[in-house]
Amino acid sequence: MFTPRELTPAVEAVRTEHAPETVVLDCDRDFETLPAARAEELGLFADGLEPASHPDDWLPEDAPELLIRYAGEAFTVGLPGDGSVAWTRQTTPPVVIVKARVEGTPEPFLHFLLAEAIVEVGLEIPEAFLGFFGEEYRALDRATPLDPAGTYQLAAALYDGWQGLLTRPVFAEWETGDHPDLGAAWADAGSRLEERVTGLPSAVARGETEFPEATELACGAIKHGLELPAPFAALDTAAYREHGASYAVRWAEKTFDALE
Repeated sequence: MFTPRELTPAVEAVRTEHAPETVVLDCDRDFETLPAARAEELGLFADGLEPASHPDDWLPEDAPELLIRYAGEAFTVGLPGDGSVAWTRQTTPPVVIVKARVEGTPEPFLHFLLAEAIVEVGLEIPEAFLGFFGEEYRALDRATPLDPAGTYQLAAALYDGWQGLLTRPVFAEWETGDHPDLGAAWADAGSRLEERVTGLPSAVARGETEFPEATELACGAIKHGLELPAPFAALDTAAYREHGASYAVRWAEKTFDALE
């Protein structure tokens, strides 16, 4: 199911700089969450496995079943919304997994996705939004009028935005530094988002885009340094980078109060 992936010189250099111990693997199938039986196959490429679990009281009573399973004691990797490249520090060394869905992805962008995942591994941040929010996830749920799936999507988006605040300075240096091809792919991806981000308030007001989806797009744009419209501009701040989950919950409270 898993095979080692050969990296380009630029991506290999990023690995050497940010997370030299990381193993990068191709997966022969697509997945959202690897079930325990499949995830344990990662042991063939790792020296050890340390499955993570999270307290039950972090989750609202109506949390989606997939999130309950992820928080449990079984060894699982990945959640819906992770994209084409996933990573985990539940293995020693950490592992980056390229999903089968990347077939057809332009090579420059795929190389950027790999480099991005490696940088995130090197930051030693939580590998999913539940570890980021912790017990604050219940507070986020209370702060929104969304259904469980909407809260899930909003939380994943907000975590993506926070990660973007940490990784963006690295990506910006690539553009004018040692990895111009990776930097160009980062900049190109941002330019493709710009028009959609600018029109977000109108799309939400017309009912063309649901609020969690709009937040997902805006937070995805943070790592590209795009100018965000209100209320999302308040997430592209040093305060969010510093205060993390508690700031995200307060932003949600204020935003949904204003929308009502």
